[in-house]
Amino acid sequence: MIRIGLTGFTDHPILASATTKASAKLFDYSGHFPIVEIDSSFYAIPKLATIEKWVAETPSNFRFIVKAHQAMTGHQRREDWTFSSIEEIYQTFEDCLMPMHQAGKLYAVLVQFPPWYDAMPKNMAYIRKMNQRLTHFQLAVEFRNQTWFDPQHREATLNFLREEKIINVICDEPQAGVGSIPFVPEATTDRVMFRFHGRNLHGWRNVGNAEHWRKVRFLYNYNDDELTTFMHVIKEFEAQGKDVVVTFNNNSAHDAAPNAKRLQHLLNISYEGLAPRQLDIFGGEW
Repeated sequence: MIRIGLTGFTDHPILASATTKASAKLFDYSGHFPIVEIDSSFYAIPKLATIEKWVAETPSNFRFIVKAHQAMTGHQRREDWTFSSIEEIYQTFEDCLMPMHQAGKLYAVLVQFPPWYDAMPKNMAYIRKMNQRLTHFQLAVEFRNQTWFDPQHREATLNFLREEKIINVICDEPQAGVGSIPFVPEATTDRVMFRFHGRNLHGWRNVGNAEHWRKVRFLYNYNDDELTTFMHVIKEFEAQGKDVVVTFNNNSAHDAAPNAKRLQHLLNISYEGLAPRQLDIFGGEW
């Protein structure tokens, strides 16, 4: 199984019909792709009613990846918390995702650590504790610090993820020194997750764009040669019987959806059981 999707379902204009209301964008999205990454949960834990709505309005074979809240991954300072304790944060996050999990639609919780979160024993211990605290859910870890995959730590990192049954998130991103990770196509569970951020080195480093980082950080359009390289790696995992998920996050200029469609075409994949589209926006070849 190879599932291709995008980060978020609201900011992809070409996926929605001209008459689509904001409340119906997930329905339109689920007519194109079988999985979506929920990024908004990083900034605010969704309300239970919101999760229930997402579950109800998507097809039975649709899946969600939900990003862990920033307080859980060390991005947010304690003084900025709107919760009284870290336990309250975990409990609220767990409670809100339970309907999605029980419906069989939660593919994984994406845990993305910040660039300063390096390969130290205390950080590894926290990940283990996090995995135990969220035992109901499948965790997928994305590192942003190069030390996890340097020659000294690479095998230990992968073995740790295998022992904990945590998905190693395989990233394609600009190689910007210690605050980025290399492309490491290694599976640590029967599920394999790719996240494609683009290769905009200038935007990734955020040089001179402090106020507009979102507009430049993920500004990248993958070409066919790059997508074909990914295609071969994905097929290798498929041949091993792995369940593969690919999400495109290079959406500063709305390139994510066309790139995802193009990869789907290169892989010769068609999806059954998606939500009915109001019109075939993607007529023709990609």
